[in-house]
Amino acid sequence: MSNAMWDERYTEAAAAGSTVWSRGPNAWIESTVGALPPGRAVDLAAGEGRNALWLASLGWPVTAVDFSAAGLAIGKARAAELRAGTDGVDTDIDWVVADATTWVAPEPVDLVVIAYLQLPAEQLARAVANAAASLRPGGTLAMIGHDRDNLSRGIGGPQNPLILHDVAELRAAAASTDLEVIECRQVERPVDGGVAIDAILLARRPTD
Repeated sequence: MSNAMWDERYTEAAAAGSTVWSRGPNAWIESTVGALPPGRAVDLAAGEGRNALWLASLGWPVTAVDFSAAGLAIGKARAAELRAGTDGVDTDIDWVVADATTWVAPEPVDLVVIAYLQLPAEQLARAVANAAASLRPGGTLAMIGHDRDNLSRGIGGPQNPLILHDVAELRAAAASTDLEVIECRQVERPVDGGVAIDAILLARRPTD
């Protein structure tokens, strides 16, 4: 799961005129944070920037963070296309090449989204801790990823159990920070041929 591997994957997709991920935002992220008033956001492990671009279109200043420069380059190009399009969509996005397990926002933000950052539990817990440290009081963390039960009950996704999410591990990661857990559970996502099993974590940094 090195940045070189992801650089190669994104570069190959771009050369073929396609993308690794969908061009639109993740459906759960969209439904969960779409009604929040715009503030400053971080898309941690942004990949090609699909969630960052969507948030920016809603008026959020966004920092898109990923350790793959090739993935972020695709996001930058898409942002330029949106600005130059007939609708002239403003995209206020900073593109930062950095590792989610070490990067913390230089200034507090109102929202951190993490979609499908598949890491071993210890590294994932560091990313959650960094997200919590990046939030201002009252800020929200919205996180979704492939659940380990997807191996036996779902379709698609990574097949290495060591990098798949587990609800108990997500709760423990949140508990090691000052985050208040609003929701942490499995969800089913419709896919071709059936469903995929994801794990979600929705949490907030206390205001006092």
